Amino acid sequence: MVIEPAELPEHAGKQKVLIGEDLSERLDVMPAKFRVIVTRWPKYAFKNEDGVIQTSAPAHIIEGGIPTEAPLAQIAVSKYADGLPLYRQEAIYARDKVELDRKLMAQWMGKLGFELDILADYILAEIKKAERIFADETTLPTLAPGSGSAKTAWLWAYARDDRPFGGSGPRMVAYRFEDSAGDRVARHLSGYRGILQVDGYGAYNKLARSDGGNDGMVLAGCWSHSRRKFYELHASESSKIATETVELMAKLWQVEETARGHSPDARVDARQQTSAAVVTELFDLWQKTLPRVSGKSKLAEAIRYATSRRVIFERFLTDGRIELDSNIVERAIRPQTITRKNSLFAGSDGGGRTWATIATLLQTARMNNVDPQAWLTQTLERLANGWPSSEIHSLMPWNYTP
Repeated sequence: MVIEPAELPEHAGKQKVLIGEDLSERLDVMPAKFRVIVTRWPKYAFKNEDGVIQTSAPAHIIEGGIPTEAPLAQIAVSKYADGLPLYRQEAIYARDKVELDRKLMAQWMGKLGFELDILADYILAEIKKAERIFADETTLPTLAPGSGSAKTAWLWAYARDDRPFGGSGPRMVAYRFEDSAGDRVARHLSGYRGILQVDGYGAYNKLARSDGGNDGMVLAGCWSHSRRKFYELHASESSKIATETVELMAKLWQVEETARGHSPDARVDARQQTSAAVVTELFDLWQKTLPRVSGKSKLAEAIRYATSRRVIFERFLTDGRIELDSNIVERAIRPQTITRKNSLFAGSDGGGRTWATIATLLQTARMNNVDPQAWLTQTLERLANGWPSSEIHSLMPWNYTP
């Protein structure tokens, strides 16, 4: 856009000479608009001949429905990646004079979950090939059929990221919806024999027991979960021991900053030089302090949490594949807690499973710096046109090319 100066009467007959210009760049927006694509496929007959020729109708994920794959992808990304519930989307689309009932959109999302389930299973299988994976969980309120009220269900997250110990493979996360806790983790991780890095939730402890069914699995602890308990006391200035603990723990993360991205052996060397002594000092401090404080105090609770998990907390000192914390999976599960807050609940167990499936793929796309909407649109189009299951790896977000 060029803005020329006004032609004034006193300029008449004079020749302008361009001697320079000023330039500005400003951000503008063109609001997204819906459009209707009309597709015709003519029928032909030959004169004096029997028979009719016509090409096949274009394939779509929603056969006979109104949406192309693009709006399906937009609705899915808005809901499961950006935390925008369907009832809000319904109101937004209505401003463009497009009436999309939330129940209809929910049916579409169920269809997407069904079609994409094989891709989500593939990602979980790839995660279980890793030497070390992370696990976390969060509740997901879900409507109970016929009751009108929500029950407590669960969303489990399993993440893989090998970059901290020098790996170059893609990052990924897989979510699994379950209507109860129980032995679901053992089923999700059936056959896994590597390192499982977790918080203090009791369901994980059973996996490493000799009678837990996964004898070869090794648990590693998360120092961040322990630190939070002490940090709360430090922030309220109610415990000098908590403050001393937080200050000592800070040295552990300083070592991790310098060791991140290096080989497992190099990480162990760095930790043995500094972190090992800090860990010993921490546990000595806690063991001396515990008998001197009330067993019902918050400080005693924080100390017992740490000392009862000493074995899994210390494993990072001798295995460079283990992280100091499980923040990788916590960052992956945080978007789901935001979506949960905005949506309030899943509409059914089927809706919860759809949530887990679609979120698995969209969050994995994000972790690999891939535009989730562009990836999902392309993938849905490929699936609609009969993409072979033997080439499912080519559909993974980390293999996406526009």
